[in-house]
Amino acid sequence: MAKGLRSSVRKANRSRLRSTVFGPVEDARKQRLSTILLSKATEPSPNARENTMLVDASEILPVEPNTSTTNDDASVPAGGTNEDLQSILRYGSEHQDPYGIRGSVCASGACEFSAGQRFSNYWAFYKPESLCMATQDMPKHRRDQINESARCSLRINFLIFTSLTIFAIGFFPYKAFLPGHASFTADEVLLAQKAPFDKIILMVVDALRRLIRSGSAIPYTAHAGAPTITMPRIKAITTGSTPSFLDVILNFAEGDKSSSLENQDTWLGQLKAMRDGRLILYGDDTWLKLFPSTFAHADGTSSFFVSDFTEVDFNVTRNVPAALDQHDWTGMVLHYLGLDHIGHKSGPNSPHMIPKQAEMDTIVKMIYQGLESESHLQSTLLVLCGDHGMNEAGNHGGSAEGETSPALVFISPKLRSISQGRECPTTALNDGHEFYTKIHQSDIAPTLAGLLGIPIPRNNLGVFIPDLLRFWPQEDRVRLLEQNARQVHDVFQQTFSNVFFEDGTQSETCADVSTDGAQLACLWYNVKKISDLQGQQHDDQIKQAALHTVRAVALIERRTDTLQFLTEAQMLMSNTANDYSIVKLYAGTAIAALVALWNFCRSFPLLMQKPTFGAWFLLVTIMYGVSMFASSFVEEEHQYWYMIASGWLGWLGMKQWVQTFAIGVMTVNERSGRDRSKGWSAAAAMIPFLIMRILRCWNQTGQKHASQPDIARRIFPAHNYLLWSLVLASYLVVLVKMSLPTRSRKGRFVSLVAAFSLSAMALAFKISFTMADSPELLRGIGILRALASSGIGLVIQARTVFLGMFTYAVGIILSNRWKRLNPEVEEKVTTPIAVWLKNDGSEQHGRAETLRGVLTLFLMTQSRVTNIPLFVLFEIQMQVLASTDLSAREISLTSIILQYSSFFAFGGSNAISSVDLSNAYNGVSSYNVTAVGILAFCSNWAGPIWWLTATMLLAGRQQQDRCECLGQLQLLSTSFVANANMSVMLACTSLRTHLFIWTVFSPKYLFTMAWSLGQHLCISVAAFELYMWWLWS
Repeated sequence: MAKGLRSSVRKANRSRLRSTVFGPVEDARKQRLSTILLSKATEPSPNARENTMLVDASEILPVEPNTSTTNDDASVPAGGTNEDLQSILRYGSEHQDPYGIRGSVCASGACEFSAGQRFSNYWAFYKPESLCMATQDMPKHRRDQINESARCSLRINFLIFTSLTIFAIGFFPYKAFLPGHASFTADEVLLAQKAPFDKIILMVVDALRRLIRSGSAIPYTAHAGAPTITMPRIKAITTGSTPSFLDVILNFAEGDKSSSLENQDTWLGQLKAMRDGRLILYGDDTWLKLFPSTFAHADGTSSFFVSDFTEVDFNVTRNVPAALDQHDWTGMVLHYLGLDHIGHKSGPNSPHMIPKQAEMDTIVKMIYQGLESESHLQSTLLVLCGDHGMNEAGNHGGSAEGETSPALVFISPKLRSISQGRECPTTALNDGHEFYTKIHQSDIAPTLAGLLGIPIPRNNLGVFIPDLLRFWPQEDRVRLLEQNARQVHDVFQQTFSNVFFEDGTQSETCADVSTDGAQLACLWYNVKKISDLQGQQHDDQIKQAALHTVRAVALIERRTDTLQFLTEAQMLMSNTANDYSIVKLYAGTAIAALVALWNFCRSFPLLMQKPTFGAWFLLVTIMYGVSMFASSFVEEEHQYWYMIASGWLGWLGMKQWVQTFAIGVMTVNERSGRDRSKGWSAAAAMIPFLIMRILRCWNQTGQKHASQPDIARRIFPAHNYLLWSLVLASYLVVLVKMSLPTRSRKGRFVSLVAAFSLSAMALAFKISFTMADSPELLRGIGILRALASSGIGLVIQARTVFLGMFTYAVGIILSNRWKRLNPEVEEKVTTPIAVWLKNDGSEQHGRAETLRGVLTLFLMTQSRVTNIPLFVLFEIQMQVLASTDLSAREISLTSIILQYSSFFAFGGSNAISSVDLSNAYNGVSSYNVTAVGILAFCSNWAGPIWWLTATMLLAGRQQQDRCECLGQLQLLSTSFVANANMSVMLACTSLRTHLFIWTVFSPKYLFTMAWSLGQHLCISVAAFELYMWWLWS
């Protein structure tokens, strides 16, 4: 009873205060506001073109009492105060423009105000106050002012693009090659007639055992230099040269013609020309791109549909028996893709791997039996090789030992005459991947040329494999090596044109030369001198039988010197960087440094306003830049971002905790009440920090720990019920996000039905895709396997889902436009479509969140099924961060950190081998470089794209300083990107002679280009402009 009495007394007191104190004050305040509005309405417009109320900056900024101004326009009318005018502006901002954008002249550029007043060299979002005026309607010239103020940022972004392009042209020049085709001299023609083989079968695949023990096969470990992807490795096998790193990009552009080898000298072209041969191909159509008019008959298969394990190999094998029975071909290429696809999808330890290897063994057995039994195949050589290997995760493209150590085996019954057999299976040396003698993959070209009796390709850098020289007598062996040396000498002399190879002043030991080029010139001089001397003495010595021993020693000396020259030349040329354009490297780096300095000057005042935040931003930026100069840090970059993300989120959580329980000036009663109401909020602030710990072990990436157990590849395959429970929960969350907010029951119903239908179609497609892609993830789940057996093709399902997403997004945009153009329309509308278009939601921001739900559904469609639950964790982090009092600066840095950390959480790294192409063909029936490129980027950058849009909308929630928040987000993001580009360019320039320049730093630069051009320019800037248009529309 006492408590009820006290409550009644409080209510009575409050009512009395409202009627006697606050009521009169509020009435007087309204009267003053009306006076000010009337006074402003009767004043003549300062701009004759627009009848619009303009507010001077001095009216917006606080004015100290008793401070006079000489500007009549800036004075406050009688009966009003500066506080009243600020109330007017707040009212206009919250009602006429609830998002703080309409009427703003503040964007990511200079602010321009009434009567042509310009605040030059000053940016609105540098100040804590919002320099934005409020008007009832934004005139056209004001929009032009905003566009003008944003051009500064556009210029900076253009310079970023320019610096990246110039540097890339200088860093990745297309390697020049010697034109024309090699030909034999008279002596070499006689030597070619002794070739032991006249036909070849090149089988690009793995696995072989029994024939090695009998001596019918000679195995090697063929070192494949980075980049370990198909196109560059085929170039190395056929030309014997070192491929350009530019081929990494050309490997994915199937429409590109510049990568063709039709005009370069290859052993395939020599075989076709010298023997008038007929070449046939079955398998990877990359060969058809490289040799468009070389093969008389071909049946190509696409190498990018990595979900196909069986048909892609069956299409090759079905042609082999008929081809073996034919007599009219001289070269056959069989390129099997099944093992490579299994590695991409499930890794080298996949249960599909052993059956596929057994299948390859069966095919090798069938071909070998044909070599033994068919008379027209008696002089046919079977070469079994891998174009590249794979790492512990099943990918390739980098420089891990597993990726650079493919198998190479020469197979023929004739090999028994020169080989005694080898142990098989055997153990690898040093617990690595080197099972047999290690050679270079480029050595295949000169070896095949000698074995087939054709000229060595002109651009070859390989060395004839010494074991296979046993087919010839000693003197012919030396002649073959010297022929190889003369060809390599031509390539080397073209590269080092300033070195005089014919100078006779070199010492015989070559120990006192200072440069690599001079040392090689000295070795060549010794080879040529001994060869000439032996040629002069040949006729006399051959008549003296007693000097046979001397002659044998001389031949050994010639062979030793020639091999030394070839080996040194190969090592030097393989490790020699491309012919860099130093001017372009310096120019690109200088522009990047200028952009970084420009952005630093722009952001410095912002950073200095909050020294703690400034220290955090500079720490993240500087540490990242320094880490780019260490190869290990580049390979393990995810560790850096996980550390920064954990530290930053932990710091935000602790900050929220301290602010929540600050009790310095609080009474005991206030303190206890605040503890009860804010305790959960303080505890929840640490949730993003805890979730980050889960994200770190979701996908193991990098080089050192890529094969370690993780959630996606170890836990989910063993507990697929857990996986699909999380996947269903993820789609349910997206369904809720996609439902349009509306007060109308009909509107809610229509929105929910549309969102449910679209989510169900997307989920059905993902189940069907998983059934074809990774059926082991559906093992034991009968209901999902039944859903996957609908019989509808994956391409049709994907296109239906994409069309539904597009239609739904357009509907949301139209509904937003409807509300803007028809604010007077009543809530009740008769037709369901009109209800759906008209529903206005609580606010415009709700519709933007709905669009983000559609984007999330698209990104989930483009992600591996094991990564889909990550979006739920991201959403939890986002909601917790949204509930905390983050400033615009903190939102900006959070966006940068979580974009990069989420990229690695999805399994990304700075290695080409981590690029995921499994979802790049969703809805694509035939290869299209644009569609596949966009889908591949969205698939690999799904996490960064999600966090970019989420934090942009989080910044857009600010009511009074929305343009300041969005401007700061763009400014700090651009500043970080500019500094990152400068650091990577400086690292690549200063370390261009580093051992790992092509295996570590070059891939990093490609990823930097993807981050800057794709994520920043195409996604970040475009999303910013679209969001601003959304708020303006």
